[in-house]
Amino acid sequence: MNWTQIEGKFDQLKGDIKTKWGKLTDDDMKSLAGKKDNLVGRIVERYGVMKDDAEKQVDEWIHKLDVKTDELKEEHDRKKH
Repeated sequence: MNWTQIEGKFDQLKGDIKTKWGKLTDDDMKSLAGKKDNLVGRIVERYGVMKDDAEKQVDEWIHKLDVKTDELKEEHDRKKH
């Protein structure tokens, strides 16, 4: 999943983001506007990590979304057969 896809589903993914980064406030979530740079900046601000670390966390989260999406597709395909 690329960030453009995430932007398109951002409202649906807010819960996942809040679960992963619980220190983000509702106001933070509103100000993200679906932008990766905004998310990275808020993680840096709230968690006191370096920008590179925050970017790595976001990239790992995106990878996990891909894995979860693939698993759901496989499960769906198995049920069809």
